Amino acid sequence: MSDTFEFIDAEYAAKSQNNHLDTPSIVQMCAWLDVSRSGYYEWRERPESATARRRQELKHLITHFFDASDGTYGYRRIHADLADHGIACGPELVRALMRELGLQPCQPRPWRHSLTVADHTAHHIPDLIARDFTASAPGQKLVGDITYIPTWQGWLFLATVIDCHTREVVGWAMDDHYRTPLIAAAITMAATNHRLADNVIFHSDRGSNYTSADYGATLKKLGIRRSVGRTGSCYDNALAESFFATLKNERVHRTAYPTREHARNDIARSIELHYNSRRRHSELAYKTPRQVRNEFEDRQLAA
Repeated sequence: MSDTFEFIDAEYAAKSQNNHLDTPSIVQMCAWLDVSRSGYYEWRERPESATARRRQELKHLITHFFDASDGTYGYRRIHADLADHGIACGPELVRALMRELGLQPCQPRPWRHSLTVADHTAHHIPDLIARDFTASAPGQKLVGDITYIPTWQGWLFLATVIDCHTREVVGWAMDDHYRTPLIAAAITMAATNHRLADNVIFHSDRGSNYTSADYGATLKKLGIRRSVGRTGSCYDNALAESFFATLKNERVHRTAYPTREHARNDIARSIELHYNSRRRHSELAYKTPRQVRNEFEDRQLAA
């Protein structure tokens, strides 16, 4: 019941702070949520010391988890962290307390188009994904793309390979160019370090390096089927581009890199020690990619 009262209290507090005229009144919210108005006010009038103490404890924990995320988590991910540590509270209360604390996650910059140059002659390569980025197991579908990282020495180019089931970055490579050897190194890392299905698909955009004969030979050698999206449609490789947006918003745009080596080391740590291991993903029910992979492997062992 306290969770319901916390929700009402948080919504009413938001209305008071932001003058949201369309927010329902306490009477309306109590009626809609099937709780008594007297019960709500009784909950509000409990000894302030106990209520205030709990809110202060929650604020301390919320600040801890927010700082641990390097200022990138919103209230839903903070709520998932609290739940994982056995701390019961409603997400609306977390949102209200973050508002009181002035904690706002970093916001993404405007989207920019993909780096790769389209190869309009690659009509013989099919689209085997058709915007379906779901997979029932790791190693069935992979997606990849290239982006660029600014440093004081010039661009550092990053190629990634992401598993559609776990959303884990299973392969990556960085260099001062974005030619075919860069993406070949990323897919080779994925095939070397992770178990892939017999008919695994690798999907990308129609960039000329991804559709080149050399890259096709690399995929064939690794037993990977090639798939590409349509020309000029960012949605056909949305999963790969979504990772880049996250990486740049939460790390790259907030960091200055004097050298390519500095950027390379920082991004490698961000991928392996933060994104794969610690960052909660909304498409994974706010679990981390590593959690999802470990849970799948545990189920396989138990079967």
